[in-house]
Amino acid sequence: MELPCQVVKAMKVLEKAGHESYVVGGCVRDSLLHLRPHDWDICTPARPQEIQDAFEGYPVVVTGQKHGTVTVMMDGMGLEITTYRSDGAYADHRHPDQVRFVASLWEDLSRRDFTINAMAYRPGTGIVDPFHGQEDLRTGCLRCVGEPEKRFCEDALRILRALRFAADYGLTIEADTSEAMRRQREWLTLIAPERIMAEMNRLIVGKEAGKILRQYPEVLAVFLPEISSAIGFEQHSVYHHLSVWEHTALAVESAASVLPVRLALLFHDLAKPQCFTLDKEGCGHFYGHGGRSSLIAEQALIRLRYDRRTVEQVTRLVKYHDTPIEAAEPAVKRWLNRMGEEDFRLLLEVKKGDTLGHAPWVVKAGMERIDRVEQCMEGVLRQRQCFALKDLAVNGVDVLKAGIPAGPKVGQVLRWLLEQVINGGLPNDRAVLLEAVRDGGSQEDRSRES
Repeated sequence: MELPCQVVKAMKVLEKAGHESYVVGGCVRDSLLHLRPHDWDICTPARPQEIQDAFEGYPVVVTGQKHGTVTVMMDGMGLEITTYRSDGAYADHRHPDQVRFVASLWEDLSRRDFTINAMAYRPGTGIVDPFHGQEDLRTGCLRCVGEPEKRFCEDALRILRALRFAADYGLTIEADTSEAMRRQREWLTLIAPERIMAEMNRLIVGKEAGKILRQYPEVLAVFLPEISSAIGFEQHSVYHHLSVWEHTALAVESAASVLPVRLALLFHDLAKPQCFTLDKEGCGHFYGHGGRSSLIAEQALIRLRYDRRTVEQVTRLVKYHDTPIEAAEPAVKRWLNRMGEEDFRLLLEVKKGDTLGHAPWVVKAGMERIDRVEQCMEGVLRQRQCFALKDLAVNGVDVLKAGIPAGPKVGQVLRWLLEQVINGGLPNDRAVLLEAVRDGGSQEDRSRES
């Protein structure tokens, strides 16, 4: 393993002070997978005060005195250095009531959640792997350290972390671990919404997110009860060969791994069961499900403490996911005006994922329609065509100077001009637009705009 120079330096500082040390946990796992670790954590038998003494002269923050964690800033890198410990009881099924500092690395590793996270490494010694995490990584297996029931009872968030790791790294959850997750899933009700949100974000963009949605809907339904009615709900449609939930899983895994896109696809059809009607030919219809699904998404996202921008973005994507878009410049420019370039691009990605989740015999035609819209959009953007008030060749001051009295009518006139430009009725030319204002434009169009 190749360690950053800051990590090597910190370990040498500890060694000089008479303390062994290892990098531990996720950084070892990711290094073995040839991924760049997000963080480098170090463990040592040194007590917190001994760690602080060893790093005298360096910026040090005691970030977890109770749990023996000290953060050291080493040449611009924050390193968490934690004393070997053994955890006591977990009364809240989330945090240990007390910890006991120990001298044994094995005892520290034995308290950890999964075998792939219970490995340590130091130069000269190599990898310490008492629970066969390397073998589990090699075979793509996710299993708990020790008894799964005990691990999940200690910290219920580990249930969701297991789903996230499986989705993120493409692992299969070992049978005993999987059964324990299902049996103890109700403990997830004790977890703070913010923590669930953080894990869910990483799960939903994982490369195997679709597989996890298919295999563990009853676990996800503990904190997302909105999905329950979609599970097993048959659509009775020539356009769909899967149930609502199976279609959802396929759409998610088929879409770009972009958080708002995948969140939108998670929620996009959840109102279908409540909107379902069956015609006399036995064909299912779901009139208005886009709008109702957006309300479901809004309630769930707010409950899970998503920020306002994400809530607004995702609910809008859900609302319009099945609205037809004509591959013509005026129509595309109206959508760009309504959503902005960033969100319109995301909407097209949502539509792609949704389409790829349809019955195989309708996918090709659906994808070709989206491709035509996308090509039209690229042409509009490449040619810098006007689709927003900010791009209009005149502004409010110009309209006032052209004789329109101050007040709401100024905005009405600008919107009318923009509509004329988008439709191709007028060029985005300052002189032509001002002449149209002086001539009074179309009173009928203005009255419609107002």
